[in-house]
Amino acid sequence: QVQLVESGGGLVQNGGSLRLSCAASGSIFRLYDMAWYRQAPGKQREEVAAITAIGSTNYGDAVKGRFTISRDNAKKTVYLQMNSLKPEDTAVYYCNMRGRTSGWGQGTQVTVSS
Repeated sequence: QVQLVESGGGLVQNGGSLRLSCAASGSIFRLYDMAWYRQAPGKQREEVAAITAIGSTNYGDAVKGRFTISRDNAKKTVYLQMNSLKPEDTAVYYCNMRGRTSGWGQGTQVTVSS
């Protein structure tokens, strides 16, 4: 089973940037579509960005134009570059195989101060 470890979160000011990383185990990582999700306090987890096995990307409306998802199959890592961060981006960010409902990692906290 693929295991995931997220990192790169932190505290940043309104308008700042962060780059999240998600390191995956498993020899067939390159075959999986992957996604970044986030969960803010009191809200449901939502998908923010996804990338297919061949590199096609998709973004939620709230982050389109500000976030960029990418992957390095040799390093078995998915990235999320987040620019122009807003306080409403504050959440715990998770990565997972797109559509999988189990196997969540511990996530990484992103806090954007106003």
